[in-house]
Amino acid sequence: LLRVFPAKAVVFSTNDVYKKFMRGMIGIDDKKPLPMWVAFLAGGMAGMTATAATYPLDLARGRITGKLAAPGGKQHHYKGIINTVILTAKDEGALALYKGITPTLLGAMPYEGIKFGTVGLLEILLPKKDEEGKGASPWRKMCFGGAGGVMAGLITYPNDTVRRMLQLQGSRGTTAVYAGYWDCVKQIYTKYGIQRFYNGVTVNIIRMAPNTAVQFGSYELLKQLTEQYL
Repeated sequence: LLRVFPAKAVVFSTNDVYKKFMRGMIGIDDKKPLPMWVAFLAGGMAGMTATAATYPLDLARGRITGKLAAPGGKQHHYKGIINTVILTAKDEGALALYKGITPTLLGAMPYEGIKFGTVGLLEILLPKKDEEGKGASPWRKMCFGGAGGVMAGLITYPNDTVRRMLQLQGSRGTTAVYAGYWDCVKQIYTKYGIQRFYNGVTVNIIRMAPNTAVQFGSYELLKQLTEQYL
C-alpha cells in the first residue's frame, strides 16, 4: 500500500491533467472521446511521471520480493519498504535507489500508454448510450480497465523481467552484475533463453486483469462521488 497508493494516485491524476492539456492543444470537446493515440500518449506520460516520483519504493518492493532471505535460508535481509530503502542507501549509496530506473521509465511509457490507450479505444468502439452528460459507469470502466491491463501486461512483460533483474543486482545475497539494460538482456538470453523473459507471465496476467479493473472502476466511482466537493 505504501508503494501502490502514491503511484496510482500520481498516474490517474496526471493522466487527467495531460488529457486536458492535449484536448486544448488539438481542440477536442470535453464530451467527445479522445483518439487512441492521444489516450496512449497521455497515459504514457502519466506512467513516466509516476515512476520518477515513486521509483525508490518500487525498487524496495522488488528487493523484498526477490531476496527475503540469505543463501542459508534463515536470516531475512529486509524488514519492510522503509528498512529496505535505508539499508540500500547505507550499503550502496543514495543513487542505488534508482538502479534499474531506465528500463522502468521505458517500460512505464508503453505499459501505461497501452493500458489507457486500450481503454480509450474501447470507449470509441463501444460508446455509451447515455449522452446526458453523466459520467461513465464504474462497471463499464472496470471492464475496459481489465482489458487494458491484460494487453499492457502481455506486451511489456519482458521489459518488466529485465527491470526486476537490474533492481536485484547488488542486493544482499545476489552475485549477478550487469553493465546496463542491454547487457542484462544479453546475459539473460545467453544463460536462460527467450523463455526466461516470460517466466511468470500467466500469473501476472491473471493478477493484472482484476487489479486494473478495480483501479479504473474505483477511480471513476470516487471521481463521481467527490465531483461536487472538488
